[in-house]
Amino acid sequence: MSDTGSTLSGDWEFDPAHTRIGFSARHAMVTTVRGSFNDVQGYFHADLDDMSKSSARVVLKAASVDTRNNDRDNHLRSGDFFDVEKWPDIVFESSQIEEVGDGAYVISGHLTIRDVTKPVTIPLELIGVQTDAFGALRAGFEGSRRINRRDYGLEWNMPLDKGGVLVSERISLEFEISAIQKSGEGDQQGPVENQEG
Repeated sequence: MSDTGSTLSGDWEFDPAHTRIGFSARHAMVTTVRGSFNDVQGYFHADLDDMSKSSARVVLKAASVDTRNNDRDNHLRSGDFFDVEKWPDIVFESSQIEEVGDGAYVISGHLTIRDVTKPVTIPLELIGVQTDAFGALRAGFEGSRRINRRDYGLEWNMPLDKGGVLVSERISLEFEISAIQKSGEGDQQGPVENQEG
């Protein structure tokens, strides 16, 4: 167990204002388009003494996708991609969390996009644990994982005149997580208050 074990153990909730779960994809074979989901909910329970008792759940509202371009975002919300009217939530449920090194974790579980659920493994690095200016204990994590969007039914594309396609099939998922430790058993379900800064 790492030195952070006693501090990290407990129940945590993502702080949406300081968390980014995003993605990047090649566009027209020459540039990278980045986006994220503005509506993020996440919870995890960490037990560094018995990792088999650790768990995590993350829910992204697909309609909150944001690539800084309204036309592109509306296309992503459409039936060509996320089809947010039919499937509003993107959900990850953990099945196993392992500590593989000092501050290094591997979270295995199932990712559901649209009506497709696939196993996925996500490596995360613990950036640090600190008490913030409001007295809350925060933990920061970062990680990334590549997936094939076609595996989840996100198959729309357009061929280019000189070869290749408009949108890459391989997508990089990007995780920058700020989580706040819950102070007691009775308040695990309540939302994190939006703390400025």
